[in-house]
Order: sequence, then structure tokens, then C-alpha cells
Amino acid sequence: MTTIEKSVDVAVPVTTAYNQWTQFESFPHFMEGVESIQQLTPTRTHWVTKIGGVQREFDAEITEQHPDERVAWHTVEGPPQGGVVTFHRLDDRTTRVHLQMEYDPQTLTEKAGAALGVVEHRVSGDLDRFKEFIEHRGTETGGWRGDVGRAPQAAETRHDLPDGGVPGDPIR
Repeated sequence: MTTIEKSVDVAVPVTTAYNQWTQFESFPHFMEGVESIQQLTPTRTHWVTKIGGVQREFDAEITEQHPDERVAWHTVEGPPQGGVVTFHRLDDRTTRVHLQMEYDPQTLTEKAGAALGVVEHRVSGDLDRFKEFIEHRGTETGGWRGDVGRAPQAAETRHDLPDGGVPGDPIR
């Protein structure tokens, strides 16, 4: 397994940074190589990526999520990876977004890329583009305030919507 750990400070309140991060379908706007993400359930997403000319599809499961604090995930099919993004309030208008990720390069090309730091560089660029995206907007495109305990079946629905909502729904 290869481990990557990166952080970026964003000039928005912690709630704004966290809410935007829960809008998984917006990730293609700032994550290089991510073509689309579809929210399947409150805790499952379907990803389509194209990196180095290789297209992959896989599902990821949120394993733990706490508003304004953390989102943890792992893949349930496809290339093995997992990680956690944590949100740290530095002051009323600044948040540190910290990403820890582990992945298992599968092909010779992926192993070479990992050894050369290509993926680490891409993750750093993705965090910088997230910073630009949210700071330029100044506000989130939506947010999901549900809480997911360590076991996925502990997921709660959104407290602010009568229908329960799902991640990806804008806050109303």
C-alpha cells in the first residue's frame, strides 16, 4: 500500500469547506482525472475516472462521517483505496483540509507512478484546485449534514429535510 498525506488551508469557514466536500458530484470540477461521480445512496458513490488514458469505474463507501470534522471512505469494488479527509478550524474564516489516503497500485505503470510521486503530486493539485473552487465561490454548492458512524448501517438521514435527503442534495 502507498500512503499520501496532504493539507491545504482554505479561506472559508469550516462548515463551508465541509459542506462542499460532501458534494461528491462536484469533484470533477477540481479533481484531475475524475470524469463523474454519481451518488447512489447516502453512503455509496460510483466513480468514473480516466487517468493516463485508462478509464476505471468503481464504487466507494463512506465508512465514517461527522459534520465539520471528517469523511472517511474505502472502495468496495475496483482498485483498493481508502482514506479520510478532516476539517480543522484555524479561525472563523480559515479551515485546514487534511487528506490521508492509502491505495494499492495495480499495474506496472501505476507502481512506477507511485514511486515517482505522480499520484502524490496529483492529490496536492486536487487540494489546491478545491481551495480555488471554494474560495472563488465563497459558498458551498450544497451540503449533507448527516452523521455516519463507523459502521455504514449507522447512517442517519439529514436532520434539516423532511424527506431525509441524501448527500448531494442542496441545503434548503
